Amino acid sequence: MIKKMFPILLCIVLASCNFSYKEGDTVNDGYWDAEKKIKEMGITLPNPSAPVANYVNAVRTGNLLFLAGKGPSEADGTYITGKVGSDLTIEEGREAARLVGLAQLAVLKAELGDLNKVKRIVKVLGMVNCDSDFKDQPQVINGFSDLMVEVFGEKGKHARSAVGMNALPMDISVEIELIVEIEE
Repeated sequence: MIKKMFPILLCIVLASCNFSYKEGDTVNDGYWDAEKKIKEMGITLPNPSAPVANYVNAVRTGNLLFLAGKGPSEADGTYITGKVGSDLTIEEGREAARLVGLAQLAVLKAELGDLNKVKRIVKVLGMVNCDSDFKDQPQVINGFSDLMVEVFGEKGKHARSAVGMNALPMDISVEIELIVEIEE
């Protein structure tokens, strides 16, 4: 009786969990494939930008990788500038934060050689160039956070601070730094 009921019970359990695995999905044998996900999303990572001062893009200590803050730049290298809320809309700020995510993924790829070496996005500090009365910094930084979860799945969920700044270097609209745990 139980053998006959098992397929039905399994379907009920999977349906209640919103499980929708299909052949070729990003999850393979329980393993999330970030490299495959990037391709599925149609993303081509930019070349990592060189530091603009006396620092490096990333520092590894143990199994943690600390990434320096990056700003949003277009494909031609021009920065997205201005204050979110007065010069840019929240949606434009969110897109700027997503561009920073692509830049940081490019740094991770350059440092690790393979995005699947990311064990976890641990901590994100998102800084938004805005006026003192702007209160929607979290909505802006969601552009970055959402991308990390899209690319890394559960490993992309992270602790985060989203804060407003009176000014950022070169008047960039957003700057984001992060800490990543990597596979040994």
